Amino acid sequence: MKNKKQAVTIKGTKDGLTFTIDETSSMEHILQELKSKLSSKVIDQDQPVIKVNIDTGNRYLTSEMKEQMQEIVRSKPNLVINEIHSNVITKEEAKDWYKDLEISAITKIVRAGQQLHVHGDLLLIGDVNPGGTVSATGNVYILGKLNGIAHAGIEGDPEAIIAAAYMNPTQLRISGFLSRSPDFETEGLYMECAYVNQDTDKILIDRLQSLSTIRPDLGSIERRMING
Repeated sequence: MKNKKQAVTIKGTKDGLTFTIDETSSMEHILQELKSKLSSKVIDQDQPVIKVNIDTGNRYLTSEMKEQMQEIVRSKPNLVINEIHSNVITKEEAKDWYKDLEISAITKIVRAGQQLHVHGDLLLIGDVNPGGTVSATGNVYILGKLNGIAHAGIEGDPEAIIAAAYMNPTQLRISGFLSRSPDFETEGLYMECAYVNQDTDKILIDRLQSLSTIRPDLGSIERRMING
């Protein structure tokens, strides 16, 4: 008789413990084996607090399933759940992910007092007048004059950029970084882009031609999947 396939594999790492869950096993089998292994000598009760990462692979876990696993792990006073990771996402999460990959092309002039915000990247064919504001969760591209405020990576992406045919903003923001004119150098006559320099944590301005060097992965879906 063949041995039953392991539903839970426990591996020690420098960051704690990783529990790998067999995605083909039943949830009942997984919970039973998890209890059994945590009750064995695999876990030394005299050790200090240990972080636990649970990798469920291609198995989707409901909130109830996660809570059941968490209860078993929490029954050991020296174990703390750090992360439960799954390769599977919900339909709602997938919709949000695709929304952040979209490029919204809008033709208009953003006048003083007006605000324009989109999920994903913004491609504005028009000007942003002084007092006008444009923002996006992704990058901001302006085929016109940027004389107002632009905010890219508004939900916390410091890799986002702002590009404009004519760069003369009253304020630039990328993620949580802020720059006001004339804190940055700009010629204002060429296609230019603003980005966060990771060495100085400051927003810098450069020619648009430099973008391939500054952000070589810009527009790559793989990069967004890793960061997302």
